[in-house]
Amino acid sequence: MKDFRAPDIRNFAVVGHTATGKTLLCESMLVCAGRVQRAGTIEQGNTVSDFHPDEKEHHQSVHATVLTSEWLGREINAIDCPGMPDFVSEPLSAIRVADFALIVISGVNGVETGADEVWAAASDYEIPKFLVINLLDRERTRFDETLEEARDHYGARVFPMTLPVDAGPGFRSVLDVMRSEVITFAEDGSGRYEEKPADGELKDRVQELHRQLIDMVAETEDSLLEKFFEEGTLSEDELRAHVHDAVQKGLIVPVFATSGARNVGVSRLLDFIAKYGSSPVDRATVKAATSEGAEVSVSLDDGVTVAYVFKTMHEQHVGTLSYFRVYSGDVTTGTELYNASRGESERIGQLYRVNGSHREPVGALHAGDIGAVVKLRSTLTGHTLCAPARRVVLSTVAFPASNTRGALVARSRADLNKLGEGLSILREEDPTFEFAFDPSLGQTIVSGQGELQLQIVAEELKRRFNVDVELVEPRVSYRETIKRQGDSKYRHKKQTGGAGQFAEVWMRIESLPSESGVVFTNSLVGSNVDRVFVTSVEKGVNTACTHGPYAGFPVTDVKVDFYDGKQHPVDSKDIAFQIAGKAAFNEAFLAATPRLLEPIMLLRIKVPSDAVGSVMADLSGRRGRVMGMETEGRFEVVVTQVPQAELYKYSSQLRALSAGRGRHREQFDHYEEVPHELEAKIVAEHKKQERETEE
Repeated sequence: MKDFRAPDIRNFAVVGHTATGKTLLCESMLVCAGRVQRAGTIEQGNTVSDFHPDEKEHHQSVHATVLTSEWLGREINAIDCPGMPDFVSEPLSAIRVADFALIVISGVNGVETGADEVWAAASDYEIPKFLVINLLDRERTRFDETLEEARDHYGARVFPMTLPVDAGPGFRSVLDVMRSEVITFAEDGSGRYEEKPADGELKDRVQELHRQLIDMVAETEDSLLEKFFEEGTLSEDELRAHVHDAVQKGLIVPVFATSGARNVGVSRLLDFIAKYGSSPVDRATVKAATSEGAEVSVSLDDGVTVAYVFKTMHEQHVGTLSYFRVYSGDVTTGTELYNASRGESERIGQLYRVNGSHREPVGALHAGDIGAVVKLRSTLTGHTLCAPARRVVLSTVAFPASNTRGALVARSRADLNKLGEGLSILREEDPTFEFAFDPSLGQTIVSGQGELQLQIVAEELKRRFNVDVELVEPRVSYRETIKRQGDSKYRHKKQTGGAGQFAEVWMRIESLPSESGVVFTNSLVGSNVDRVFVTSVEKGVNTACTHGPYAGFPVTDVKVDFYDGKQHPVDSKDIAFQIAGKAAFNEAFLAATPRLLEPIMLLRIKVPSDAVGSVMADLSGRRGRVMGMETEGRFEVVVTQVPQAELYKYSSQLRALSAGRGRHREQFDHYEEVPHELEAKIVAEHKKQERETEE
């Protein structure tokens, strides 16, 4: 490919709900542009986008993939993104560096929650949106209804640039509003087409739409609107000259009718992108911050290098591959740049233009372009690289909190030793993935956006890092507390021929309000116990609270008062009072009606109206309490509290109940008592697990 500059570059993210045909749409773009001779398929695992082993295995896009081609003298950088909510970091990162979002909608299912989410992200970054109603070669397509749904969701500015003439299994033709023509595509998937003027009812329809388009474009600037009012129309040249500005200002949200699988309508979409789509020039200035926190501007033409890394991949035979966009200046092989996010220098290695797994070496990438570089030492996703003379940091992506948990169990100690390194690398690749070892549970807890994401983490650990692990249900972080006061007078005495041990601790405990933790006090009077042993007793209490006496869970919401005791002038020492403090606490705790607490999560569940009944019934079976309902368009949002113990694999169940259209977000809310009928079983199971672990 030739060396393009900013005005001729088109960077866009191909995003939307899962199973809307994004990857096949991108495949058809590559066929039209001559980058591949024949489109691959998801089933055969030979698409340009889905080249990673996990994508081929699951027949599902997992990673955002940069696809580079040329069309009408423009560089086309399309970033094909997964639609599964499990991999939401990929479209969010792509939208961060895109000049517009190409949101793909199913012509069968209509506007779904995934489209709403990426629309909102694109709005946050103030970039234009294009809508593609895809899959129009399927049975039961409903283009007109989907178009109206899009207008309900996104406003009256949603406007069809092409419409299907013969939607359904024989779909071949679209009505082109700007050309007032019927365009019929070849059946061989090549994207070639024939044009003819619209006639009959199609002519009437396209003429009416053409007039509406002129009305909308006329609002682009005052002088144009004034001419429109005077003459009642605009010339075709004036229309075409201002469509780009109308799209940039949000006066038009263009809609295109396509079938990615049959390569119908795709070349006209590419025509529009090349002629009227956003270029880096349309957002030539972006905000950044200095190391002192002062806001500054980075301009496309200021000549000083600033680049943003939006994706990191660790590849076996290549090493670390960092994908980035250049916002100003040039990035050149062999130069030194400054990682302003981390405060370290980076030497730039080999640079590439990227088309799926194919990499074309280049010597430099210029302002506005997207590419990749190998083997950066300390640069991660979200970091800013810049010239040492201009140390600024670009804004990063705010990723959603995790809503799905699992536990990884290593098969051997050797696997356990390698586990941390593999997890750290996978965390660098996906910022929505998190992991930590929970000592209270004795498990490595992994969390993310969905079960498939965590399953692929386990598979990647085996495939790439040779770490044999099993993904299992995580234990629940229960807590122990008490219902009333308890008292204990415990004497520890040990005499074994040498120096003995002696300590007597009198302790009183009582319950505290929720989220108070453990409060240790002493109300000693007189000289029965030297005050130096107060710290020793507190250590013993803290040890007991880490592994509670009731079921072995951490203790919370308890006040402990060490109010008296006895000591021996020779045998009393720190360890003796630690032992006595722990034992006194255990006795008092068990005498104070201990109870088990469980974590309660707050969920926001967004589903279509027709799935609310099934979701509510399922929540009832999970001991859920509905706190309220909200309406968002044709979707309902259920706000509910559910015990964490009932939420394992909930995201998969929600998708099954809502035909893949449901989403949920969850966060910890509070602890509350476990129902009596469940408590004994939980206590018994936990003690059994502890015995098995010890054995």
